[in-house]
Amino acid sequence: MPNDANLLVGMDTRDDAAVYRVADDIAIVFTTDFFTPIVDDAFDFGRIAAANALSDVYAMGARPIMALNIVGFPAKELPLDLLGRILEGGSAVAQEAGIPLAGGHSIDDKEPKYGMAVVGIVHPDRFVANVGAKPGDKLVLTKPLGIGVITTAIKRGKADAATIAHVTELMATLNKAGGEAIIAHRDHVHAATDVTGFGLLGHLHEMLDGSGVGAVIDAKAVPILDVARRFAADGIAPGGSRANVAHVAPNVDFGGLNDADSLLLCDAQTSGGLLVAVEPGAVEAFVATLGRLGTPAAAVIGEIVAGPARIHVKS
Repeated sequence: MPNDANLLVGMDTRDDAAVYRVADDIAIVFTTDFFTPIVDDAFDFGRIAAANALSDVYAMGARPIMALNIVGFPAKELPLDLLGRILEGGSAVAQEAGIPLAGGHSIDDKEPKYGMAVVGIVHPDRFVANVGAKPGDKLVLTKPLGIGVITTAIKRGKADAATIAHVTELMATLNKAGGEAIIAHRDHVHAATDVTGFGLLGHLHEMLDGSGVGAVIDAKAVPILDVARRFAADGIAPGGSRANVAHVAPNVDFGGLNDADSLLLCDAQTSGGLLVAVEPGAVEAFVATLGRLGTPAAAVIGEIVAGPARIHVKS
């Protein structure tokens, strides 16, 4: 593959999006994400998939400017009105993000799939990678955990209407406010990522491994949806979350944490929040900004420490 000095972030790292410099003061942030339905309602599925696709841009301290739809749909088996509702959901979130949907591409597929390719912009010297965390940094989380457990409970018919409505709104909530806080405090933010399929500890370990540091997590400070705790205690959890526990186990000291709480720290999230490493002297102001902007959570859950890329969980 030819080297290109303008490709600032590419496949060599496990970062959230690609970053390409197009001028001295402009870099493009480019990402894509799509998946199969996570909820039954087509409009809500579109909202969630769009919010999830946009998260990578916000996590890098960039501003989205445009998106394209990515669609797989069984047009001969399901009514096109259903696809229309999915696209309307995605359009509603794009409008909330303040960006145009400039087109897209669809294919005939046996199972519905939807997502977006998203373009953002940032100054080449101002983007935030998922590496760069420093000892002493505080770790801040902007959405509660437990989404994967609850969506599994929904699939098993265990969740009531109120729970479904709440987790749907949580997944459809843009990380725009968290991204704006990162931009506002950029000089004091050293690393950030969104928390999705690898769970909190999986994405945190990627941050640590790339930064050459360790972390201590205060389990009691981590925001977790109460109903997710109940479901996890009953053994309800997605296979991906269980696989995440096994994957991170060699690099995590869970201490005295019980199995259900350990799983929730590794729960595979759909459209989860942002995990941000902030200088200790700036964390109070950063959390205050999150509160003012209205993120679902604004929790200081731990700190970065010197040492190998291991996570110690205090229970």
